[in-house]
Amino acid sequence: MTPQDVWYGDAPAARLASAALAPLGWAYCGIAALRAALYRRGWLESFAVGAPVLVVGNLTVGGTGKTPLVRWLGARLRERGLRPGIAARGYRGSGERAPAVRPTVRPTVRLVPPDGDPALFGDEPVLLAADGNVPVAVGADRVAVARALIREHGCDVVVTDDGLQHYRLRRCCEILVQDGARGHGNGRCLPAGPLREPERRAARADLCIATGGRPGLLGMALVPGAAVSLAEPDRTLPLAGLAGRRVTAVAGIGNPARFFGMLEQHGIGVDARPYPDHHRFTAADMASWGSGPVLMTEKDAVKCRRLGPGAEHWLVPVRAVPDVAFIDALDALLARRGVLGQGPAPGRPAGPA
Repeated sequence: MTPQDVWYGDAPAARLASAALAPLGWAYCGIAALRAALYRRGWLESFAVGAPVLVVGNLTVGGTGKTPLVRWLGARLRERGLRPGIAARGYRGSGERAPAVRPTVRPTVRLVPPDGDPALFGDEPVLLAADGNVPVAVGADRVAVARALIREHGCDVVVTDDGLQHYRLRRCCEILVQDGARGHGNGRCLPAGPLREPERRAARADLCIATGGRPGLLGMALVPGAAVSLAEPDRTLPLAGLAGRRVTAVAGIGNPARFFGMLEQHGIGVDARPYPDHHRFTAADMASWGSGPVLMTEKDAVKCRRLGPGAEHWLVPVRAVPDVAFIDALDALLARRGVLGQGPAPGRPAGPA
């Protein structure tokens, strides 16, 4: 039984396992709530960075669609005449081997090049940097990362990919992303459930958006494009061209089932190969997929393309399409906080006291 089975399943064994772990979850929630309260009351210090910070995050562990929304948000802010930068932690990136952004920036902050190595920078930052339109920087200290983007790259607004719980970084807006189908699972905190903080934390976010839609929340669709060859990026294949065929589907993301279900909705037969989130693929993994068509997520492709992909290895790009109500609510929020008005907001502690 996997953690996902326990957190989102309804089988008797899953409920029993979750109940057994519940005391640990209560302790985790209690510590998380106390820590957040200490920051809200100023007993732990948070830091403004000289430009507004928009935090995109979630309450659950992985798989809600944050990264596609961050990519969309970067493009949206550019359309509005701003110079956004994206700050990320760089999950599982071995940053000690990567060069600093510039000598004046503390060495724990690293600019992600469009062709960056996920082993150095993390898979999601490399995916976000691939377009080359918005600077992306990584580091464990997001305050330092945000300041580097502002100082070294002229960014006038910073978007964080994840970081809802990184309270040292003062933010002007919080956008909470939720999986519309799975919600908060069993509603318990780690390890008994998928939550990083108690469910009531959602009420302090400025905007809540649900991938795939959810009653009472603004919605966002994840729309796939034509598959792109890893070996020959100029070669594409519409998903309709694979309808009625069986493919190997690879997903090392927080919610692999969403990717597999999306392919099935396009009439594609799926031999599902789920891997843990942020899985570091190997040549042996790729050899095990056989000689037929292999479809994978963009997040997996940034790692697999460095391993000598075959002619039948394809990535399926996905773009976030927020509904009109979310876009209107976002524009109104950014105007109220000064992001789109005169004089950027310096930031605020996360949530009301």
